[in-house]
Amino acid sequence: MVRLTIDLIAKSSIHVKNRRDEPLENYLKKLTHLNFSNKNIDEIDDLSVCRSLTVLYLYDNCITRISNLGFASSLTHLYLQNNSIRNIENLSSLHRLSKLYLGGNCIAVVEKLEGLDDLKELHIENQQLPPGEKLLFDPRTLQSLSKSLLVLNASSNGIDELKELVILENLTHFAASDNQLRDLKEVEHVLKKWHSLQRLDLIRNPVCIKPKYRDRIIVASKHLEFLDGKEVNQTAREFLINWKASRDGKKKIPEERGLDVLCPYPNPDDLQAIYTLLPIRYNQPSIPSKRWPVDSVLNRGFFKLC
Repeated sequence: MVRLTIDLIAKSSIHVKNRRDEPLENYLKKLTHLNFSNKNIDEIDDLSVCRSLTVLYLYDNCITRISNLGFASSLTHLYLQNNSIRNIENLSSLHRLSKLYLGGNCIAVVEKLEGLDDLKELHIENQQLPPGEKLLFDPRTLQSLSKSLLVLNASSNGIDELKELVILENLTHFAASDNQLRDLKEVEHVLKKWHSLQRLDLIRNPVCIKPKYRDRIIVASKHLEFLDGKEVNQTAREFLINWKASRDGKKKIPEERGLDVLCPYPNPDDLQAIYTLLPIRYNQPSIPSKRWPVDSVLNRGFFKLC
């Protein structure tokens, strides 16, 4: 395994070329981008001399613990995906961090991100969790990210509900494909709270096979532009919204008339059963029975249809 040190950076061919005859310390102080991805690195040493570092690429390595990054107060992008990290830690001092990539690790709980007020993107997809377990979110972390977070990728993590994420009110892109979301009503409820959402990816969730899944999602999320990789047509959205408004308006009619349910016109097979319920005006055996019209009875609310 390899330890990321100042000496390793100095011997790197690209930095030797870029530095030329400049003293190493001066070069490291001005260094803004550092890429040591796929280098079998398992530990981060003291890199505090790289005080201007803004972007750090350490993906596809063997890192098990996030450490020695407290010096990087200017860091805005941190790429740590596809390592062996088990805990999110030692990041609270990175106040300028805006994008954090942690996908493909072994993280069970999204936590300890309090204080990262500029964090706009969190990529936490595809954690290698034991069978039957799901990714959890610390409420304190969600509260701290409620205003700043715009992009959340939590795909392939066994997630089966979204209600705890409703606090992320400014999300514009949410990816949660390949999870265990089943409750369409809960998804609709959360989407109605995410007023800025433009992109949503829920493919390969059980909820996707629910009747009218796409229509209901589009109606619930008024500003959605892409759903499961497909563009949301504005004309179709307006039609669905108007259709729902019309349907909801019709549902209010029986309530105003004192009926419990708005019933459709009966089919011929049901007419006989309905007529037997209607009041009879004349009931003498010698006089043919005369019944009031169905529409008249329904409009007067003489009885309730269930």
